[in-house]
Amino acid sequence: MPKIDPGVEEYIAGFPPETQARLRRMRAAFFELLPDAEEGIKYRMPTILHHGNLLHYAAFKNHIGLYPLPHALEVLKDELRGFKQGKGSIQFPNDRPLPLDLIVRIAKARIAELEEEPR
Repeated sequence: MPKIDPGVEEYIAGFPPETQARLRRMRAAFFELLPDAEEGIKYRMPTILHHGNLLHYAAFKNHIGLYPLPHALEVLKDELRGFKQGKGSIQFPNDRPLPLDLIVRIAKARIAELEEEPR
């Protein structure tokens, strides 16, 4: 069962209803993938915690940003064409459907990366 952070609930509640729904869908997809994951606010963004910081996500006026670090995006670079990206970030415009299947694949790439790291 995920460990829900009240700070994340507060963060999500600060946005318009449609943005809240998009954030909640992403969050649910992450917890479906990792039922024992934790969450928190890191760098003023909701963060999924699994062997450390798995990924961050945040809402903005025109998009939802996902911050999984560069390697996870590099693995899926062909599928990510058409989305605005930074070195370790990708933007999902609010005027397009949220690509949850792609977001889950990004999270899986990040999980694989973290689980390969020596502890």
